[in-house]
Amino acid sequence: METDKPAESSRNQPVGRILVGIVAVIALIALGRQFGNLLDQFVVWVDGLGAIGPLVFMAGYAAATVAFVPGAVLSVAAGATFGLGPGVLYVMLGATTGASLAFLLARYVAREAIEQRIQGNARFAAVDRAIGREGLKIVMLLRLSPVFPFNLLNYSLGLTKVRFADYVAASIGMLPGSLLYTYSGVVVGDVIRLAGGAAPERGPVYYTVVVLGLAATIAVTALVTRTARRALGEATAT
Repeated sequence: METDKPAESSRNQPVGRILVGIVAVIALIALGRQFGNLLDQFVVWVDGLGAIGPLVFMAGYAAATVAFVPGAVLSVAAGATFGLGPGVLYVMLGATTGASLAFLLARYVAREAIEQRIQGNARFAAVDRAIGREGLKIVMLLRLSPVFPFNLLNYSLGLTKVRFADYVAASIGMLPGSLLYTYSGVVVGDVIRLAGGAAPERGPVYYTVVVLGLAATIAVTALVTRTARRALGEATAT
């Protein structure tokens, strides 16, 4: 009878890990929904924090990334609140931190739950094979090309053989998208302040430059995305 206990224990361990992983994913999604509902209040609160506002914003962005909250709205808010340069910096740092945490959670905590979610996805299977050959390059292309949803991709990549250092280094591929959304936030912030009478008087030249800059950013981002999608398709072709 005693010899049966280790076998029974070994069978129970995977089941236990699956249950823990499922509970963790459900909790993160629930947290994400709650955070999304409080997003407006969060942005207003951060704007009033002064010097520590950027640190709180980056921590919130990281938490949102882990909790499956779309980062586009926060990126726009960063541009409206902090401006283009600081906004892009804070978005990149927050997104990279959150993506890294999600990667580590998938690899060491919620592996079975994530595997169940992407099971049978032929596209991800092709990506997984390509990562086995060229980890850094493929992850970079995935960051540049929105083939997979950003938040799910962070967890999914934790199941691959890519090195954590390569995964973090490839986060630079998030820059074009971050720049686009943050630039959009700068424009939105200017319009809101202008409508509220809080913006300084600016001539037509300023707004022409802003609109042309946004248009150029959109065009470049679209070009980079299309090129990366094509390269990713070639790299994952079997």
